[in-house]
Amino acid sequence: MANAPDLSIELHPVGGDPRLLSELLTTFPLAAVMVDPYTHESSWLLDTARRVLTVFRGADVRVAFVVAGADAAGAASFLGPLVDEILTLADPDRSVARSMGLSSLPAFVAIRQDGSVIGVAEGWDPPAWRATAADLADMTSWSRPEIPSLGDPAPYAGTAALG
Repeated sequence: MANAPDLSIELHPVGGDPRLLSELLTTFPLAAVMVDPYTHESSWLLDTARRVLTVFRGADVRVAFVVAGADAAGAASFLGPLVDEILTLADPDRSVARSMGLSSLPAFVAIRQDGSVIGVAEGWDPPAWRATAADLADMTSWSRPEIPSLGDPAPYAGTAALG
């Protein structure tokens, strides 16, 4: 089970000023896909992650990509046009992954406004992603994304979260 993250972690939105994690949780829970820009495994899941996050965009949920190990410019370079669609947060020193005790990326995390963890799925494990999405959907009375969906990659373990 993942730990609740340290809410004093500073994240760097692409095109914005640094924000504490606690500030991003003020109004809504956070649904984030954490990726490592230096691995193929994270890039293989970008279309799937976009689809899952887009389902929750209309709910009372803040959706985001958290790019571990990169600054804002590196995050923008890795995600390309996705930064114009979905909030992108750079986590240069992988503080969020470390704080939560994650072992592999990509990861799908859902965090309540108080910082407690709704759910975490590490690597591309469709049943775990489905369970995290279901818990978030139940909490927000929202639709559940189809996981997996046609065109999604085969399941895989991911890569080391801390680089």
